[in-house]
Amino acid sequence: MPRVNYRSSDVDLMARMMRAEAEGEGKQGMLYVGNVIVNRAVADCLDFKDVRTINDVIFQVQGNNYSFEAVQKGNLFYQRARESEKRLAKQNLTNWRQHPGKYALWYFNPYAPCPPTWYDQPFAGQYKNHCYYEPKPGTCDSVYMG
Repeated sequence: MPRVNYRSSDVDLMARMMRAEAEGEGKQGMLYVGNVIVNRAVADCLDFKDVRTINDVIFQVQGNNYSFEAVQKGNLFYQRARESEKRLAKQNLTNWRQHPGKYALWYFNPYAPCPPTWYDQPFAGQYKNHCYYEPKPGTCDSVYMG
């Protein structure tokens, strides 16, 4: 059973974002980004209370900017998704989760060592250039379920 309901257009959209954000980190890096996308869709907390679909997640605006920089600036995001990336997106949607993205709601590339917190949320781990952050315990239990 998938973690979030989805259509084929959601798979395509998610695959494009995973590639745009983490192609340089290989399949594993793209899967971790996919974890964050799905986690945001199931999170009923913090900045993600009104975000329920993959489309909502990808095109969410926070502070007058898209949450994912690739929507605004990413040429890769606007290219057609490849079958290999669609397979990865389906893996995430059907329940693939792994540390450090397993419960993460945020990630970024600091171009430096990962800070211990990001917007007051604890560091979960690092994969290549991306640092992953989970919600503080007790602030977003929906991410830890299902």
